Amino acid sequence: MNPFSYSHPDSLQAALNTVAGNEGAIRFIAGGTNLLDLMKEGVMEAPHLVDINGLPYDSIEAGPDGGLLLGALARNADTAYHPLVRERYPLLANAILAGASPQLRNMASNGGNLLQRTRCLYFYDLATPCNKRRNGEGCSAIGGVTRQHAILGASEHCIATHPSDMCVALAALDAVVHVESARGKREIPFTAFHRLPEDRPDIDTTLAPDELITHIALPPADEYRAHSVYMKLRERLSYAFALVSVAAALDIGADGAIRSARLALGGVAHKPWRNPQAEAMLAGNRPDEALFGDAADFLLQGAVGQGANDFKIPLARNAIVRALLAATEGTAMNTGENDD
Repeated sequence: MNPFSYSHPDSLQAALNTVAGNEGAIRFIAGGTNLLDLMKEGVMEAPHLVDINGLPYDSIEAGPDGGLLLGALARNADTAYHPLVRERYPLLANAILAGASPQLRNMASNGGNLLQRTRCLYFYDLATPCNKRRNGEGCSAIGGVTRQHAILGASEHCIATHPSDMCVALAALDAVVHVESARGKREIPFTAFHRLPEDRPDIDTTLAPDELITHIALPPADEYRAHSVYMKLRERLSYAFALVSVAAALDIGADGAIRSARLALGGVAHKPWRNPQAEAMLAGNRPDEALFGDAADFLLQGAVGQGANDFKIPLARNAIVRALLAATEGTAMNTGENDD
């Protein structure tokens, strides 16, 4: 592990001033559950770490519009078990509890969850070329071991996937990421926060190097509370990343018809995969397996396997249909089977 220096600022302004003008050489650290692993493996380097745990962004508060404001430093476990999250956004609570292990959820921060890097084995292997680790080296995954890799949104430069469960739910819930830098504040719609690889797979997000996530805002979602599901398909029940995951939420009227829908996929692309046109296909119709299959086919348009992960395409289709059928039946809270 490379040596690094460390500072612990006591204010947001001090933290931002430390980073300003030193982008790339300095990194913020909160829970460190991904960054420290990458530094130990030599995949990422950070000559200086700025510990932001002393900043006042660990709260979870109700917004005046009925939404919720999640502090970037609130831990994943605290977020999942928070009464307001469980009551208003069971989809998010279930997605968080489907991820990692209890120990990691106790340490990992909400902001850090958004910034975690891919778990592509070639990204972690310094003996193999990787465009995500250093752009221009080449992609060893293409033509290699691809069982875990992308079927949507990939490029000739990278076929890695984003590993987060939480982010899939946040995409479906139309979250907004609040960030600050020495240059000021801005808000990033969640669907625009992560980016596809294109010719720069080394850049995961639209966050500037000198910007710090302070909050994640959730708009009101009362209409989806009773009919939402997070479904995660993986190699084993506990502590495994998704082969395919689905965040599905339906607003079903008194007449039994779908008024609106939210649908996002994980484990299939560089970012949570969502297409509002697929969701619009469901609106105005009664829940039906054939209808859900049509929406799944539309959402998966353009899906391409790499041989060993070809199975992900029918798996994703079946998962979408199953998740929508389960959401139709009603929301069920996570029972804790993933806490082993």
